[in-house]
Parts: sequence; structure tokens; C-alpha cells
Amino acid sequence: MKYRAEIDGLRALAAIPVILFHAGFELFSGGFVGVDVFFVISGYLITTILIEDIENKRFSIVNFYERRARRILPALFFVMLVCIPFAWMWMLPSQMKDFSQSLVAVSLFASNILFWQESGYFDAAAEEKPLLHTWSLAVEEQYYVLFPIFLILAWRFGKSRVFWMIVVMAAISLLLSEWEWRKQPTANFYLAPTRAWELFAGSIAAFVVQKQGVQKNNLLALVGLVAIIFSIFFYDETTPFPSVYALVPVLGVVLLVLYAEKETIAAKLLSTKGIVGIGLISYSAYLWHQPLFAFARIRSLEHPSLLYMSVLSLSSLLLAYFSWRFIEAPFRNNNFVTRSQIFSVSGTFLIAFMIFGYAGHKEIINSNYSIEKFSNWRDINPCAVTQNNTAENLTDNILSECLEGDTNYILLGDSHAESLSQAFRNVINEEGGRLLSLLDIGCLPVLGTTRIPLQQQCLLNKENYWQMVRQTNATVILSSRWRLNLVGPRFDNKEGGVEYGKSGLNHVIDKSDDIISHVEKFISDVALNRRVIIISQIPEAGWNVPERNARLGGKTTITTSFDVYKSANEPIINLFERLANNPNIDVINVENIICNTDFNERCLNSIDGSSLYRDDDHPSPLLATMIANSLSDILRKE
Repeated sequence: MKYRAEIDGLRALAAIPVILFHAGFELFSGGFVGVDVFFVISGYLITTILIEDIENKRFSIVNFYERRARRILPALFFVMLVCIPFAWMWMLPSQMKDFSQSLVAVSLFASNILFWQESGYFDAAAEEKPLLHTWSLAVEEQYYVLFPIFLILAWRFGKSRVFWMIVVMAAISLLLSEWEWRKQPTANFYLAPTRAWELFAGSIAAFVVQKQGVQKNNLLALVGLVAIIFSIFFYDETTPFPSVYALVPVLGVVLLVLYAEKETIAAKLLSTKGIVGIGLISYSAYLWHQPLFAFARIRSLEHPSLLYMSVLSLSSLLLAYFSWRFIEAPFRNNNFVTRSQIFSVSGTFLIAFMIFGYAGHKEIINSNYSIEKFSNWRDINPCAVTQNNTAENLTDNILSECLEGDTNYILLGDSHAESLSQAFRNVINEEGGRLLSLLDIGCLPVLGTTRIPLQQQCLLNKENYWQMVRQTNATVILSSRWRLNLVGPRFDNKEGGVEYGKSGLNHVIDKSDDIISHVEKFISDVALNRRVIIISQIPEAGWNVPERNARLGGKTTITTSFDVYKSANEPIINLFERLANNPNIDVINVENIICNTDFNERCLNSIDGSSLYRDDDHPSPLLATMIANSLSDILRKE
């Protein structure tokens, strides 16, 4: 296959935005599309190699896997090996358990499946996973295993038919991703079936180039380059991905592959020496950046500054040059490492990492964690309906099973409500009442609202929930992460605690009014014919309190600024003050429990080493009990 310098330039255009996105530079809000650029490039290069081998009757599945092993595994193994001692020294037990699992998953080429099950790509926890980025390698590895087998088996039907088979498979995969981002966005992001169309787009381009060569078209090549750059700077974490939105960078790469002949402006830009140099080390740079960032965040009690992350970004390039020069290049040389050696060394390391990962996982499971565990926070009562068991528990007779008599309560809300449900059930039972909890994680319990992208399951669930409420005269209890839903962005405590993750800001679907006015009107309307109890915003900490508590020795009291809380929540505080004037509405102000002048204008995060939070914003059983006691005071007055 003829070398194309502009392809290495494309690799640089893919790697740098990903690194800067993960470093926290808001300018590169769509930097994650660099992974999609990599996918298209991989699909193009692999398919080109396979077509040439098949047509020249030199195809060998063993040769193919050998080339892939030489290209991917040595640098990956080296980075994994370097990560282990730092993980052992710096990680808390819960983090070490997750890291050990990831070692096994990476060795099985299944890390995308593991990270899909653990958390979302944009979640806070993801920022501290050193091997998170290997999910994309797993997708490619799964493609490498299956695609050559498909190609050699399908080739008997003719080259043209194989091409159209790939087109059909790509279309199906794209349609699946467009469906899945609405239903299972995390699975859609991580799993191969909804990513395959991006690799197939590169495969389609390979067939076209193999037939007619690379065409010279300045306009189309520039359009492709602009499309990629546009998505890097204008997409963000709220963009449904992958979906039809991903067509912009994917087709941008395809246009460059097809029309960026070496004399075009786009090809000349991408072929400049510096950009090609970064492209050559881009794989190693991609491998190094996430461990550097993750360990920096794990090691620091505060949110690392952008200057610090800039230094780490440059360090990833320096380490990349080292591993490219001394690891990647030698192992690609057949004279330096033979086929039998590459397979035997690869197999040995894969087995060793799996053994170490399994042993580390078992060791942590069998040890006493030095970090607080909250195994008793979840309400497992049949009358606690959550997002995960809605279909199972939302039966026609659940109202008659869970509510009886005249003292009934229905708790509606998101994960904050879920964290309170067990404690609320205890105090309501003590007062002779019954509680039905209708919960949906990440879902504001107000009709007519949704986050972006559209939360279709959330809309369906809360419509069903409120329909059930209307069939009763129960008191409604509302709990949610109000500030994130109504005001936006993730919390910054101004003391180094900056919450990771995408905004959870909701909007009104029919655009009839602003979100806060809509919520006020909705709750007021609910209170026309029933009693409503609102749990105010639980003051957010900004940092993971149990982890911080463990790193400080577990014996101190952690606090954050009350003024920062009030400033960030001013619209929410004012909203609940207005609603509290309604005689049918009671508001439990959580800030009165843990933030006041008695604490020197600070908000308690922990008390004498006991955390009030499960993470940076969800209440622990201790704080949930304190809030439930305030609820009990209200119940006794009724």
C-alpha cells in the first residue's frame, strides 16, 4: 500500500483534540470526535491491506493478526505495565478494584464492555480511570478479529457484492446508533455494533480508492477538513454520539481519503513535517495521555489546573516519542522480533495481566476498605420503583399493594431521591404511613422537561408516574438535583473541588416559558389538590468526599463554603422561598441542616471522619437520616 503522509496528518488531527478535550480545555468541547477519526482511518487502512492481499493471493489470517499484534500490543503492554505500580501506590481500594478489572478487560479485548457497565464516558468517575481510553482499542480489536474473516468468506460472491454488503452493514449500524442514543446512550457510545459504521465508512472509502485511486479535488478535500474541525470546536458532551451527528467528522475523513491528493491544499496542510511527526507518534500519545491525567486527578486533592494539565499534555507527547522510538518501531521490525516471539510475548503478557488483575480484584474484595462503604443506602423495598426495575415493579396493582389508609406518601425524583428513599421509608413507617417511591436516575420529576439529548425513557417514566399520582390523594415528596437541572453547570466549590461531567440542564419541551417558571407553575398546580413536600437542593461538595476523607486520614471534618453554595443556588433558593408561601407546600431546606453560622459559614461534608456524601453530591445514609428527621418533624405537625 502506497504511503500517504496526509493520513498521518489526520492521525495528528485526531489525537491532539482528544488529548486537549480530556485535559479539560473547553475550547475543544468536541475533541472526543478524534476517536471517530481514528476509526475511519483504521477501517480504510485495514481494508486496503486486506483487499490487496486477497487480490494478490497472499492473504493469511496469521500474517494479518501478526501485523496487528506488532502495531498495537507492545506499546499498550508497556503503558499498562507502567500504570500498575502507580495504581498500587496511589489508588484507594475501590479505585484499585476497578483498575484490576480493567487490566483483565483490556487483556480480553473487552474493555469497552466493562466501561459501558461501569459508567458513562463523560461521568465524573471516568476521569479517574487510567485505562478508560482503551475502550476504543477494544472496538478496533473486535473489528480486526471479525472483519478479515467476513471479507475472505464473502469474497467468493465477488468484489462488487462485498462492497454493497459493507454498505448495507454500515447503514444498519448507523440506524442502530441513531436508535440507541435515545434508548441506551452509554451502550451506544461504547459498543461495537453502533460504532461499526464508522469503521465501515473507512472500508467503503478503501474500495473506492482501490478502484479509482485518490482523486484531486481541492473543494471537497477542504470541505472534509472543515467538517472535522467544525465538529471538534462546536460539538460538546450534549451532542448525541454516535448518531447522525457523527456523520460530520466521519464523512469529513472520507472526503479527505477520497479527494486529498497530495497536491491539494488540505493534503499539503496535513503533510507538513510537524503534523506528520505528531501523527507518527499519535498512537502512543493516545495511550499515554489518559493514565497521566487520571493519576494526576487521583493524586491531587484539588482539581488540577489547566496549566498543570497543559504540562501533562506535552508530557504525553514526549513519552509518546520515547515509546514510539524504543517500543513501537523495534517490535514492528521482523528482523528484531520474529513472529513466534511476538505471539509468545503477547500471550505471556496477556495472561500475566489477567492473573494480576484477577488477583488484585480478589485481594481488594477480601480486604477491609480504607474508604467508607455505603452498602445500606439503596431502598430495596418492592414499593421503591427505580429506573432499573420499572418494568418489573410498575404493576397495575402497585398502588393498592403499597398504599393503604389515609396516610400515604409518594416520593418522586432522581438519584438524590433514591438516596433518601430508605431513610424516608423508615420515618414514614414509624409515623404509621406508607411510602411509594417512583424514581428515575437523572430525570427531573417535572412533566414537560428534558435534558439534551432528549430523554425519551425519562419522559415516558414520569408520565406514568404522575398518572399514578393522580389516582391517589397521597402527599407528594419531590427530591432532585435542582441546581444542576434548572441552572446548569457542574459544581465548583472554588476551593479546588470541581465536579467532572456534562451539564444536566433541563429545558421546557414546548418552550412556553423558562425552566424555573415552568417548575414553579407545575409544583403549584400539583399543590392545588394535595400536600407537597419539597427537599431543597442538597449542597454539593465539588469533590468526592469519601475519597478525600480517606486521603486525609479519615479523622477530620471536611467543609465547603456556604457563600459559594448560596451564590450557585440563588435562583433555586428564591424559587423554593416563593413556593414555601403556598400553605399546601412544605420545603425542607437541607442547607439549614449542614450549612449555617454554627459552622462558621461553612457547609459540612463530613463530621469527625464520617462522610455526609456517597460521592460529591449524593447524600450518604448519615445525611439521609438527618434529612429524614426533618421530614419526621413535618409529619408530626400534620
